[in-house]
Amino acid sequence: MLSRLFAPKVKVSAHCDLPCGVYDPAQARIEAESVKAVQEKYQANEDPHFRARATVIKEQRAELAKHHISVLWSDYFKPPHFEKYPELHQLVNDTLKALSAAKASTDPATGQKALELIARVDEIFWETKKG
Repeated sequence: MLSRLFAPKVKVSAHCDLPCGVYDPAQARIEAESVKAVQEKYQANEDPHFRARATVIKEQRAELAKHHISVLWSDYFKPPHFEKYPELHQLVNDTLKALSAAKASTDPATGQKALELIARVDEIFWETKKG
């Protein structure tokens, strides 16, 4: 009797942690834009103290961008997405590697490369939201 009283009345399911709406590659893009902006500011400033602070901030932002891409890969994208977009695994790996390169570099070109890859992840993400 008690088990029927406390049994769920409605079953729900979601393909991700919560019903969709909590994931967005924009989070990674914003962090990667910060990485590139810091790289540009680093190049324009010779002060060693400024450069030290810029390096710390750049590395933190790159790590956050990597986190957001990793969460999309592990929590949002599911087998049907990987079937429809067979390049997705490699794209995510390349994006994470590009963010690692940007984290380790002060060259804005590395930040730009990460942004370009994130843009492709973003494109696929929004295509999956349509269907």
